[in-house]
Amino acid sequence: MNTLFARGPSLINRLLLALVMSMVLMAVDIKMDGFNAVRMYLSSLVSPLQYIANLPGEMLNWTSQRITTQQKLVVENNQLRAEHMRMSEALQRVTFLENENAKLRALLGSPVRPEVKKMVAELMAVDNDPYSHQIVINKGAIDGVYEGQPVLDENGIVGQVLHVASTNSRVLLISDFTHAIPIRVVRNDVRAIASGSGQLNALLLDHVPHSTDIEVGDVLYSSGLGNVFPEGYPVARVSKIAHDDSQPFATIVATPVAELDRIKYLLLLWTTDAPSQPVVKKEKAK
Repeated sequence: MNTLFARGPSLINRLLLALVMSMVLMAVDIKMDGFNAVRMYLSSLVSPLQYIANLPGEMLNWTSQRITTQQKLVVENNQLRAEHMRMSEALQRVTFLENENAKLRALLGSPVRPEVKKMVAELMAVDNDPYSHQIVINKGAIDGVYEGQPVLDENGIVGQVLHVASTNSRVLLISDFTHAIPIRVVRNDVRAIASGSGQLNALLLDHVPHSTDIEVGDVLYSSGLGNVFPEGYPVARVSKIAHDDSQPFATIVATPVAELDRIKYLLLLWTTDAPSQPVVKKEKAK
């Protein structure tokens, strides 16, 4: 059975006709630019198809960039977090060193007479006996420390050296109930003895008559009597006065100006009668 399309020119003739027509059209396009408008319309019609064909590749590129960017951000975030931790630690250390330097500057700038020899010491240990107020410092006989040597902080008198070993020493605080220090009131030069009460924040003025002119807020300085503490160093401030007519003496409480509960650095003073060659003990002060 012959079909409709089987009739007509042969395939070779058709091919030759197509080639001739193509060459004619190309010649016309080159010479006369007659197909520019047609080409433009065809390009406009095909461009959406091109965008659609490129869409999968663009999506893959966009996804890849997003993943790469996210991974990069995660890495940078981890690096920044680690750097932040390092900087925070450094800042904490700087703050600590600034506080330590401020304490040392205040300590060295305390009201010590320029002709008095002095040395900075550091706290090593605190006596854990609740009935004994003693501490251990990191200076000993090899540094020239001697028994009875006065010890200060940046605010005032802390105590005196009780025992000396080769490389450390034990200090008896003024708040210990076995300690006493001669004082005078700055306002009127009234003299008295300030004894330890067994509490870090309280000293007691012994045997002060009711008629003695001492008021709350009076500042007490070392009087220099007893040849232990030089004259003129802050000791305490009167915080409480109680008068009981049934008692022969007034009850006077003073608060030490030294911060006995937060000692870190201390200042050792050499008095004029300090021994030139302190005895070095073989055992350490405990």
